[in-house]
Amino acid sequence: MFSIPAGDYIIRSLVAGIIATTGMTLLLITITKSGIANADMVRAIGSLFTKSHKKAVSTGLLIHTTTGIIFSFIYIFIIQAFNVHGFGSNVGSGLLIGFIHGAVVSFLLVAVVAEHHPLKEFQKAGFSVAAAHWAAHILFGLLVGIISGLME
Repeated sequence: MFSIPAGDYIIRSLVAGIIATTGMTLLLITITKSGIANADMVRAIGSLFTKSHKKAVSTGLLIHTTTGIIFSFIYIFIIQAFNVHGFGSNVGSGLLIGFIHGAVVSFLLVAVVAEHHPLKEFQKAGFSVAAAHWAAHILFGLLVGIISGLME
């Protein structure tokens, strides 16, 4: 089932996780700063735990980066489980996984998470917020696929 050694899997997942999470975070910051949507995932995640803006960015960055790396391990595990080989196939697989993951996260964000968020600014999540997070997850999958394909 698994076509790469464990050490290579770990390195590939760590590198892909850091790069993909960075890309995703930068996209969400750009969307937020442009005024398209309040897609500040780092601050939103951090303030879920801090219940305020105080230390929300540092807490959110730590949690978001850690979960991004964990999800990279999952994405690459799925890619390997389906015995995907070749750069294009890795990229396509990453995109597909990101598309599905993003759809689920976007739905849950709008349907469940926002209404229970402790900060008022994150309690309203409509179509633009969902679309921003969906796009960010697609980018995450794309980047994981690229890194996985390059490191094959």
